[in-house]
Amino acid sequence: MRTQSRDADAEPRLSQAGGNMGQFLNLSSFAEQMVVHEHALVKVREDMPLDLAALIGCGVVTGYGAVVHTAKVEPGSSVAVFGAGGIGLSTVNAAAIAGAGRIIAVDTQPAKLELARRFGATDVVDATAGDPVAQIQELTRGGVQYSFEAIGLKQTAEQSFACLRAGGVATLIGMIPLGTKIELHGFDFLRERRIQGSMMGSNRFRTDMPRLIEFYRQGRLHLDEMVSARIRLQDINDGFAALKQGGTARNVIVFDH
Repeated sequence: MRTQSRDADAEPRLSQAGGNMGQFLNLSSFAEQMVVHEHALVKVREDMPLDLAALIGCGVVTGYGAVVHTAKVEPGSSVAVFGAGGIGLSTVNAAAIAGAGRIIAVDTQPAKLELARRFGATDVVDATAGDPVAQIQELTRGGVQYSFEAIGLKQTAEQSFACLRAGGVATLIGMIPLGTKIELHGFDFLRERRIQGSMMGSNRFRTDMPRLIEFYRQGRLHLDEMVSARIRLQDINDGFAALKQGGTARNVIVFDH
């Protein structure tokens, strides 16, 4: 299968597999080859496994950039991350790299919460055990300075704002469905709390990619632990089924050559 687009700003073309290939942000999906703009390319050092480098190019740089570029998390600060999937785990990992003093991971699956601890979470909140906002406020005695929503739901977006202390900032990373509105109490803004969005972590790809690879080589960026399974392209439907069941961080597609 081969899919092409003219450049980063161009309209997507038809795939050569005989039908339409859905695209997001003009990027080909599950294609063996792509034509991309030169600004979207960066050299990867030869001692970096490419199947792990592929993780950085999307989910990892999104979580890392949201922490470092969008929110600018400061050392010693308190952080809450809603969602412990691939992006959420990367956000937790980035908060640890940034030197956050307390990192609280929120999810509904015990396996993902345990994985979040391995990525740097100092505390975990099981959202099925009660109101996660109340749990975070109890843990922190008033709320966190930074929160990140990495699921894409109305409820968790609102919770990410509600768990902030005065002067805190919530960053929405998850893709909330088009047309969905979130509701916030106007009075809460008098406490100088803010909410903002982040697109792929406001990334600076040509500097972020080499930096993240170096973090991995130093043992600070946890990529091996993120891989739940490696599958072939012809097994992609099994990968989608695993996503629907939950419990996976990332499945990596390995192309046969």
